[in-house]
Amino acid sequence: MFADILKSFAIGICASVPLGPVAIVVMQKSLSYGQKAGVIAGLGATTVDTAYAIISIFALTIAQNFISTYQTFIYFAGGLIVALIGASIAFSNPFKKMKARDPLRGASIKDYLQVAAMSLSNPGAILAMFALFAFFGMNFDSQQGANVFPVILAVAAGSACYWLFFSWLFSHWRKSLRIGTLMWINRVFGILVLIIGISLIGEGLYEVLFSKLN
Repeated sequence: MFADILKSFAIGICASVPLGPVAIVVMQKSLSYGQKAGVIAGLGATTVDTAYAIISIFALTIAQNFISTYQTFIYFAGGLIVALIGASIAFSNPFKKMKARDPLRGASIKDYLQVAAMSLSNPGAILAMFALFAFFGMNFDSQQGANVFPVILAVAAGSACYWLFFSWLFSHWRKSLRIGTLMWINRVFGILVLIIGISLIGEGLYEVLFSKLN
């Protein structure tokens, strides 16, 4: 069982590592507002990763059928959410209300909700989570009830530890940057997320057009 917990901890880390829109937003929060904001944002991703781990263990077939049935809607809705968050980051000024004695506005529930919504817009991560369980040789056919909960908690702990380190790294880096530089980094990150959102909407449009042509 201890080996399964270690493997699950590694799965939580591996599920968080890919540099996508979620990582970009957590990076932006850490640079703009400090480590606490980055950690809270990362916990939004951890919550969704944990939910996907549970789905991977108990209901992968149902999730696969849902994704296949509503794939076009998922692209549109997910792309819209990602694009709106990207636009909000790119065209806002997080430093406008900063005071000289209080350079960090601290963590906000908005940070958590933004990243959670963005993570939910990528249900394909369920399949990635399932692939990780398979890669690490995790088999739950014979495990029931309480035996699964330590595995789920270990996945959550691995993801949370990764985002804790990630946010610490970039919040520490911000100390050597000027406000003007941070502002430009903030805009670049926002534009990158916006482009990803638009590309997801484009994939949804392609799916609609392709299905009509066939």
